[in-house]
Amino acid sequence: MIRKAFICATVLFVISLITSAGLNARQSSTAKAPVAADKAYAQKGSPATVQLPPLPTVSFDPVEPMPVLRQVYEFAARHPEVLQYIPCYCGCEQVGHKANHDCFVKSRAADGRVTQWDAHGMGCAVCLGVGRRAMALFNQGMSVAEIRATIDKEAGARYPSHTPTPNAPKKS
Repeated sequence: MIRKAFICATVLFVISLITSAGLNARQSSTAKAPVAADKAYAQKGSPATVQLPPLPTVSFDPVEPMPVLRQVYEFAARHPEVLQYIPCYCGCEQVGHKANHDCFVKSRAADGRVTQWDAHGMGCAVCLGVGRRAMALFNQGMSVAEIRATIDKEAGARYPSHTPTPNAPKKS
């Protein structure tokens, strides 16, 4: 049973990588300077009063029921101050993701509103698992540094790679 689930998750991951790579290829071919990308990575959250866009439509069966997906996508939209500092372990750094946040949110307006979702998180059990775990730890009152340490310990032992995620800024 676990093997079947792993094979299904792997197939969905490969499909989402191919889809993401195709979408990325259609975007601007101009590479951003690493410094500018890092500076721009500090994300504002989508205001709680702002309605989120509908989740993306995908051509495959999502890895979790829609209520679970909505919950994690909404957490990513409202709390980038958490997920932008939590690595993802599925290999999505290959498509340019820097953190688990990028598995769910593709772009934001200057005020933090989500303008485009990334469908990758809908088909990847690893991304969704990391996002759900981060959300649960956040809801238990853990700091971002504690959440990251916990997820690094849990997921880092099981998966060989992770996104090049910056550490959360130190609180002064």
